[in-house]
Amino acid sequence: MVFYAYLLRCNDGSYYAGHTDDLDQRMAQHQTGALGGYTAARRPVTLVWSGDFPTREEAFAAERRVKGWTRAKKEALIAGNWERVRALARNRQGKREDEE
Repeated sequence: MVFYAYLLRCNDGSYYAGHTDDLDQRMAQHQTGALGGYTAARRPVTLVWSGDFPTREEAFAAERRVKGWTRAKKEALIAGNWERVRALARNRQGKREDEE
């Protein structure tokens, strides 16, 4: 079985991160508002990124990681710009690499 972490762009321009084992079904639930919560009031939503993982735990960990990212870092992920994702990563002193 494959598990997914995903990122949605909401109608208001915000981003929503989640995880699931059935991406098509989860997208339909977000689009209809069946899940309630954050995305229900921000429809329609667009899937802008997804990653597949071998376990639910890894997909959930990826969701949590992405949720903690800045908007700029999420947009670099969406663009597939791994160099920019790395540049926006925080080092051990809490500074982004591009601030040094």
